[in-house]
Amino acid sequence: MPLLQQLDSTSQMLQKVLDLRAKNQQVIGSNIANAETPGYKAKSLEFEDQLKSAMSGAQNGPVTTHPNHIPLQSTNLAQIEGTMTTTTDNTGIGDENSVSVDQEMVKLSENQILYETAVTMLKKKLSLLKYTINGGA
Repeated sequence: MPLLQQLDSTSQMLQKVLDLRAKNQQVIGSNIANAETPGYKAKSLEFEDQLKSAMSGAQNGPVTTHPNHIPLQSTNLAQIEGTMTTTTDNTGIGDENSVSVDQEMVKLSENQILYETAVTMLKKKLSLLKYTINGGA
């Protein structure tokens, strides 16, 4: 059973990464759409540290070795939502819009690459599971 739990926790983590990356894509897209809106404050979604702590807690935490042991509190991935921050325009020039389209386009590209990487990892994991279920055929 521990192997199945390990596989399941990996799938859950990848699913959460995909959800957060999609949410991040929306935030970045909103920033780009409002690049010309006077007074708009650029937003960013930060969640990487929360995922890292969830992964390290799952790997290094105590393990129950007997069914009668007290169940341990596992890291609940559903609780990870990320932290939304806003950036104000500190230049004092212009319309107080803090969006830099160039920076947002870089963030957009990076987020897309990381999203596609997570999709590829999940596809490989599922194909390996399918291969195993089919008896190596």
